[in-house]
Amino acid sequence: MTMYEEFFGFTKKPFSIVPDPAFFFLSERHREAMAHLVYGIKSEGGFVLITGEIGAGKTTACRRLLEQLPEEIEVAIIFNPKLTVEELLETICDEFGIRYPEGNQSNKIFIDRINEYLLDLRAKGRQAVLILEEAQNLKPEVLEQIRLLTNLETNEHKLLQMIMIGQPELIDLLSQPQLRQLSQRITARYHLGPLFPIEVPLYVDHRLAEAGVARGHLFSPAALKKLFRLSGGLPRLINVICDRALLGAYVQGKTQVDRKTLITAAREVSGEESLPGRYGLVLRKSLGILALCLIISGSVYSLYQLWPWPKNPSRPAPPRPPMKQETKMLEKNIVERPNVLSGEATMKRAYDALFKTWRITFDPKNIENVCEQAQRQKLRCLRGKATLNHLRQMNKPAVLTLNNESGEEYYGLLTSLQGEKGLFTQGEDSRTMDLKELVKSWSGKYLILWRVPPEYEKDLNLGGRGPMVAWVENQLARTEGQAVPTQSAEVYNEDLMNRIKKFQLSKGIIPDGIVGPRTIIVLSAQDGNADPVLFNQKGSH
Repeated sequence: MTMYEEFFGFTKKPFSIVPDPAFFFLSERHREAMAHLVYGIKSEGGFVLITGEIGAGKTTACRRLLEQLPEEIEVAIIFNPKLTVEELLETICDEFGIRYPEGNQSNKIFIDRINEYLLDLRAKGRQAVLILEEAQNLKPEVLEQIRLLTNLETNEHKLLQMIMIGQPELIDLLSQPQLRQLSQRITARYHLGPLFPIEVPLYVDHRLAEAGVARGHLFSPAALKKLFRLSGGLPRLINVICDRALLGAYVQGKTQVDRKTLITAAREVSGEESLPGRYGLVLRKSLGILALCLIISGSVYSLYQLWPWPKNPSRPAPPRPPMKQETKMLEKNIVERPNVLSGEATMKRAYDALFKTWRITFDPKNIENVCEQAQRQKLRCLRGKATLNHLRQMNKPAVLTLNNESGEEYYGLLTSLQGEKGLFTQGEDSRTMDLKELVKSWSGKYLILWRVPPEYEKDLNLGGRGPMVAWVENQLARTEGQAVPTQSAEVYNEDLMNRIKKFQLSKGIIPDGIVGPRTIIVLSAQDGNADPVLFNQKGSH
């Protein structure tokens, strides 16, 4: 037990960076990652790919998955992927408990023994899953061998299901031409992003509760608001900062982590500690002298401007300050973040801009019924929480809810995406923003408008009937590059639902098989109408 655990009354360390499933926080993004993992394993074939930044919670989500797997699934985990092909096959045998001749160096013998084991496992009604952690470190020749292992199959089933977990570089690695066959076998993929700002306090409360302390009093509200900006929403970094902040509060004899203590902890974690001893004193004195010089020079310059100098054509006049309009132009070129007005004012501007984009009319006096306004003009609105990847998939201009430095909400319209840049509009003010900067302020909440297919009356579930079934079948055929069927299905049957699940997985949508607004919006991308989009589907994004 650490020195602060007893002081605060913890039964165990609340912010350990060890991936303990007991502390697993099911955020919206982690819930989607888990759904992709579960569906990928049940599909019995190909690969499941989970990527994310360091500390996003990939390993913890995988550990939680292992706890939920039924007993008939045998799991092997490879933590160190920096292996040769021979070492990989040997490690797989060791993890599954497969016997092989001592001193064997033949890849064929390893593969034959693995195949025999998997066939025996299948005959017993059991399934094998191989998990590869830190997969971005796999060599191309090892990845090719992994692909070949998926060829081990019966007439009906793949014998080995694989889960690859890695950092974003893994996506680039798999996009290489020589690995396209492997990439094509990925049946489910998901990129795990950071927590939303609104989830960070919930995450902290969850871990405190698991450690045996009542929620809501160890971190001040101001500290929790600052925590998202300091951590970027990455769970591991949140853990490290909070652990150091609790230690700081203990040393100071405080029963609560305030904003100042949290900021100090974040600086220590990042290595930006203040200089100790006489070096710090010298630096402070130097800064004091510099500040005094700036004050004196500023005073002299002010006197210079005010002094009634005689007219002298040979000496140019002091430069005039920029006009108000010029200042605004300069700010527009320098400032990357939008000007923040009051929440309601920015909401009206954002909705007005969204409606103008769709060439329909918005009534600011009826802002509470914005969706009803859209519906009267033959459009629907969809609101919820999402990631930038979700917005890319839906490809519609979106009103985003953001938070300023004080935690207050404001609104703006994301009108286009190009690479890692986005055009963000507030009223008449539009500017290009770095998406990484945008995400720091975005709460994840969005509202978009979308055009409803004439066939749509309600969400389509298994067993559903009506013209929407034919629409779904036609859109799927076009998406899959197949011929549109001459005779459409009358019922939304299990075959159609499985195709929808596969489509949802490929687009980062929870594979529930329900044809609802998000699925319809992405399916409608094949229609090629003149509706506003964030980017041209044929272009890069």
